Amino acid sequence: MDKRAEARGRTFRLAVVGHVEHITLGRVPALPAPGEIVHLEAPRWFPGGGGGVPFWQMVNGPTEVHFFTALGNDEAAAAVADELARSGAHLHAAKRDEPHTRNLVMVTPDAERTIIVVGEPQHPRREDPLPWDILSTCDAAYFTAQDPAALRAARAARLLIVTSRRREALARAEVVADVVVGSALDGREASRLADYARPPRALVLTEGALGGRIETASGVVRFKAPPPPDSLVGAYGAGDSFAGALAFYLAAGVPLHDACERAGLHGAAVLAGLDPRDKQRPLVFEP
Repeated sequence: MDKRAEARGRTFRLAVVGHVEHITLGRVPALPAPGEIVHLEAPRWFPGGGGGVPFWQMVNGPTEVHFFTALGNDEAAAAVADELARSGAHLHAAKRDEPHTRNLVMVTPDAERTIIVVGEPQHPRREDPLPWDILSTCDAAYFTAQDPAALRAARAARLLIVTSRRREALARAEVVADVVVGSALDGREASRLADYARPPRALVLTEGALGGRIETASGVVRFKAPPPPDSLVGAYGAGDSFAGALAFYLAAGVPLHDACERAGLHGAAVLAGLDPRDKQRPLVFEP
């Protein structure tokens, strides 16, 4: 039977292994010059970051989501935990005896976002007393953490998708990812298969309005970008929404090229809002 036919009507078990940050986001007329003061307009807060935004995209569909992360010891951590719990997903959080990471995100009129990270992101580690065995029951795991041992645990999922920022963790873990995903426009994420000690089965790099490319041992193919929204409001969370959606569609058995184009719709959708959660498209499996 076709994998996509088998997937129809299923609930997919997905995991995120990585950090979540307390995000304060708002508009500014321009980034401040040295010595200037700017006022953050229409501020709002939410749990976000490289693990948080894909998490919100994943829970917006026929999914059972497990979030392996770490939380600090202050009111920011408590607020993040409470908000994540409201999603109905499963939160598996290690405790850290330090303030939780906060981000300040400034969005300028051109919709670009600038991020100030306060403190170091808190990642889960394999030594943390978390239910790591659950990962072996997951259809897909998306990895944004740093610990190679945690990455080896995530490899137990049927599919392993890793952010390209974790190239060093992949080398140290000595595992092969099914897909590494990132942005060709970000110097921290741009890469080639040859850059990996153990090349993933596929490397997916987005290129904004140009779409993106998929590199495998067979060569490079491109995928198209969807039309942008009528109004560009904010770019925060676009790439992370793409990654979360890509993990879902691959878990559902959608071929990689098609999955990238479908995930592109989810990445583009959040450009129409400030808080990416407001504009994230529902994940719908359509064979």
